[in-house]
Amino acid sequence: MEPKWLSWAKQLQSIAQAGLTYSKDKYDIERFQQIRNLTVEILKEYTGISNEKIKDLFCNETGYQTPKVDIRGAIFKEDKILLVKESIDGCWSMPGGWAEFNLSIKENIVKEAKEEAGSNVAPKKIIAILNRNKHIEPITAYGIYKIFVLCEFIDGVFEKNIETEESGFFALTDLPPLSLERNSIKQVEMCFEAKSDDNFFTIFN
Repeated sequence: MEPKWLSWAKQLQSIAQAGLTYSKDKYDIERFQQIRNLTVEILKEYTGISNEKIKDLFCNETGYQTPKVDIRGAIFKEDKILLVKESIDGCWSMPGGWAEFNLSIKENIVKEAKEEAGSNVAPKKIIAILNRNKHIEPITAYGIYKIFVLCEFIDGVFEKNIETEESGFFALTDLPPLSLERNSIKQVEMCFEAKSDDNFFTIFN
């Protein structure tokens, strides 16, 4: 469950961001900026993350606050799932990342699969749309929707890149160490279930 201090900080940040966007009075703008600065101090106090990083992740947007979108491809060949080894932590995840504003969900995952795993894929259906903070720890200071897309592997050869070091297909019983901030074991199991069950219904919360 999300701690109260984080929930309060997120609500204050949302109020401050909307206020900075829509207020015209210079004194109101100043007050909303003070509220936003206070949320940064709260997060720094409880997490130890630097002010600069918090501002970059949490306080760098304008307009009405909305969740970020992370798209992951569940790419299968026979009974194995494609995973990539993340350069940032040396652990493994389904190919994917932040959605690009000018691409559809399908276009995003095709792009990510090619860039991160050297794979050409055919997206087939949405497995799940999940609120990240309800399923993965540590909880982030900003909202994230995670979209899992079932994909068919066509072909491809891995090429090392700035984001990933290698790729491979893995059975559910033989998974490597997962990059848990990107995908949990339960989410990988969910994707295997979606692949094997023709009657699987999209999960959302």
